[in-house]
Amino acid sequence: MTMLENMTTETDMVIELDRRHVAHNYSPLPVVAAGAEGAWITDVEGRRYLDCLAAYSAVNFGHRNPEVTAAAHAQLDTVTLVSRAFHSDRLAPFCAALAALCGKDMVLPMNSGAEAVESGIKVARKWGHDVKGVPADQGNIVVARNNFHGRTTTIISFSDDDTARRGFGPYTPGFRSVPFGPDDPHAEAIADAIDDNTVAVLIEPIQGEAGIIVPPDDYLPRVRALCTARNVLLIADEIQSGLARTGRTFACDHWGVVPDVYLLGKALGGGVVPLSAVVADRAVLEVLHPGEHGSTFGGNPLAAAIGSTVVEMLARGEFQSRSAELGTHLHDRLRGLIGRGVIAVRGRGLWAGVDIDPVHGTGKQISLKLAERGVLVKDTHGSTLRFAPPLVITADEIDWAVDRLADVLAETGSH
Repeated sequence: MTMLENMTTETDMVIELDRRHVAHNYSPLPVVAAGAEGAWITDVEGRRYLDCLAAYSAVNFGHRNPEVTAAAHAQLDTVTLVSRAFHSDRLAPFCAALAALCGKDMVLPMNSGAEAVESGIKVARKWGHDVKGVPADQGNIVVARNNFHGRTTTIISFSDDDTARRGFGPYTPGFRSVPFGPDDPHAEAIADAIDDNTVAVLIEPIQGEAGIIVPPDDYLPRVRALCTARNVLLIADEIQSGLARTGRTFACDHWGVVPDVYLLGKALGGGVVPLSAVVADRAVLEVLHPGEHGSTFGGNPLAAAIGSTVVEMLARGEFQSRSAELGTHLHDRLRGLIGRGVIAVRGRGLWAGVDIDPVHGTGKQISLKLAERGVLVKDTHGSTLRFAPPLVITADEIDWAVDRLADVLAETGSH
């Protein structure tokens, strides 16, 4: 009898097969999803879990959102891919609608979030050379410490995450890293880092992977003013924070800041397909010419049809309102655990970073115990849990999840 045949549950069998044949670039919780709807995931054994991660904001509108899946089904019956060698009847309407949502002129469609970041970097460098007049190969981009923009070779070149960087050099030059938000409340480090060859400041309005770090209220407006004064593009990575996650369409909206470039992804594909975008005015995106950038799947008709539906849903404002209202409830409930195993709670809308007292265990250990009780969250930076449920979650479901966290903390605190 083989090891797989000796496994007692389907969960064990799938996880063992995963261990053998799937590259070990993730360390997932021992939950094997087989179905999902709304805010709930069902595993191969039939157990149900409240999803409080939403695929890092990719499932903002809920698993198998009826409007999104209807659009996907309809498009599957017509055309799904022609590449950008031809026009499609879905791409231009999607780009027009997304540009309008962002208050911009043009859209560069891509697939993954990391592709959007890479594309934004290329656009900024080209703009710096062609429009600002920065000498060839001299443009620099200012970034924030503890950022997370993806894990491509270029992106890890300006990451502080040693796990993502170590062994993957040589690294791409052209980036200057400065403290973020709470560590640079007046944006003085950004001001000092900008010189005549700076083409952009690339920043997450709220840092996600770092633990849902919200900057002081003056920070982003100061960065905006600096970029305007120094003729530098402000690029906002809203891939996790955007599209209603924080209670506004974009996290930048909390501070009345309009960046020159939006980087979007994750929820833009409705939790169904990879879809990302660089959105900016014509003066920025028209620096690209045929042959200088591309993607076979970028802007494909299936993704564009789904993206158009997502934009329509966002234009109604209902998900922003749900996130704002339910986010207040989530944060109130989580703050009620401060002093009972929780040290601090941060975030906006339905996005919270919860620092666990290490006496109770690591973030990974608490995540595992929550999964045993039917709640799925993910740890980051050792002792921080991230809560980012689908925006279709209810107040009662939030209460149920926080009560499970309270149970885990009570149990671990008694040892």
